[in-house]
Amino acid sequence: MTEMSNDRIRGRNHDDIPADMWEECPQCHQLLYSKELKQHLWVCSKCSFHFRLGARQRLEVTVDRDSFEEWDTDLPLCDPLEFPDYRSKLEDAQRKTGMQDAVVTGKAQLAGMHVAIGVMESGFRGGSMGWVVGERITRLIERAAEQRLPLIIISASGGARMEESLVALMQMPKTAAACSRLAEAGMPYVSILTHPTYGGVMASYAFLGDIIIAEPGAAMGFAGPRVIDVTGMPIGEGVQTAEYQRQHGMIDLIVPREDMRQTLATIVAWSTGAPNAGAEPVNAQNGSLRAEPHERKEGEEAEAWHRVELARHPDRPYSLDYIEAFVEGFIELHGDRRFGDDGAIVAGLGWISGRPVAVIGHQKGRQARERSRRNFAMARPEGYRKAMRIMRLANQVGRPVVTLIDTPGAHCLDDAEARGISEAIAANQRDMFALEIPIIPVVIGEGGSGGAIGIGVGDRLLMLENAYYSVIAPESCAAILWRNRALKEQAADAMRITADDALRLGIIDGIVSEPEGGAHTDAKAAADLLRRAVARTLAEFDDTDWKQLPQMRYDRFRAMGAPAGCSAPRGGE
Repeated sequence: MTEMSNDRIRGRNHDDIPADMWEECPQCHQLLYSKELKQHLWVCSKCSFHFRLGARQRLEVTVDRDSFEEWDTDLPLCDPLEFPDYRSKLEDAQRKTGMQDAVVTGKAQLAGMHVAIGVMESGFRGGSMGWVVGERITRLIERAAEQRLPLIIISASGGARMEESLVALMQMPKTAAACSRLAEAGMPYVSILTHPTYGGVMASYAFLGDIIIAEPGAAMGFAGPRVIDVTGMPIGEGVQTAEYQRQHGMIDLIVPREDMRQTLATIVAWSTGAPNAGAEPVNAQNGSLRAEPHERKEGEEAEAWHRVELARHPDRPYSLDYIEAFVEGFIELHGDRRFGDDGAIVAGLGWISGRPVAVIGHQKGRQARERSRRNFAMARPEGYRKAMRIMRLANQVGRPVVTLIDTPGAHCLDDAEARGISEAIAANQRDMFALEIPIIPVVIGEGGSGGAIGIGVGDRLLMLENAYYSVIAPESCAAILWRNRALKEQAADAMRITADDALRLGIIDGIVSEPEGGAHTDAKAAADLLRRAVARTLAEFDDTDWKQLPQMRYDRFRAMGAPAGCSAPRGGE
């Protein structure tokens, strides 16, 4: 293949390629029949390399056929600095691409749902952002807010346009400000990063998505390769890739092109409150939930410890087991947008009995490698920050949150302290009180200390029958208070950590029954019991003004644990 052919493969649209031509994959160098390549959405059938797409091609494979209505086609050509030869280069790019500038914006349908969408064209001056691109993107975001449309922007850009200098630079805060307006309007924004996305676009609206998705192998970063080359400052191999960004908590998902449309449709359906067809409805009158504690009997010291052993049973269902069993259409999201993605906490979107919810939970591992990767469900700061990020998204679009608590405690060693484990847990507790959505925490196994309460503030708190909830592990309590870990059974009893104890103390609102012998004896039945209990509890908020929930939540915790006859003071009393 010639250099010109490779340039066409990487940089130009494929609409003008004759159907009988062959293309060489730049990655595996296999020859691909162009007609077959188009059928595979321009993804190599041999090595899954994703070819670049032009903006019109991208629309073709993303939205419903003939549904796109373009906006803002009348913006003038802009040369604010009268930069040498810039106007003629713009006119040349317009002739070659058929585009006004490096982005096309408008309204379309995706699986029958209306969305606002913008798609960048890397073939137009490298997809760089000047005034026209910034203005079209800003108007797109503003219209999405005004018309209450979910927003999708597909980026492919070299960054801010040098020929417009400071004018181009100012498009970054302008588009970022528009993103804040969209969030205030309660509408979701899905940002898709394709090859390549760099510079001022990456560092503005492209990285402000509520959910950020990348195509496999896409190059991305703050400074593009040419900038790095000019500065003479080398960067590590593989750093500016989608996979590196995902590993370090900066993007939610890497989605192959063949799965992108369905993934977007699921996210849009969730964000707009569309029901999940075929789900069994559950109302506040049915489900499996015990709201009265069993009478405590003499000699039950060993019973408390037995519950601890059941809560820790290695075959007990974990969060992902329950999610797989009854959270329909679940899409797991990743990353805290600060440092990394903590496998000790899973978080994502789905439906429970047809109701769209966000689900967050601690996750233990089955095998040694998985237990290590998930740190035995002892979350680090990035896990709690990821959880809060998903809660804020749920709050923005008005979806309840269900949290599944199962941790011996938060991670507390060097790396967690260095990144602020205490701050992360404290901030989560504070910020959960402000959310104007129902929050239903469920202790499904171990409810260990601050590690549990970091996702445990809510409006109704449930516990599985054989779970436990405690300020500290019984062994640690015995070691600290009595200098003898062997007294763990007495400590478990004294601390009142069982579900019945928590219900009697007024800490929790209900106990979810388990199959005889524990949830591990029949995971399917346990999941069905939990699903019904959660669905019933969520239904209790159908007639509640959600704007009142922060105050109701505050009052709930304000009175919790107060001795009989002692009420919280009001109005400065």
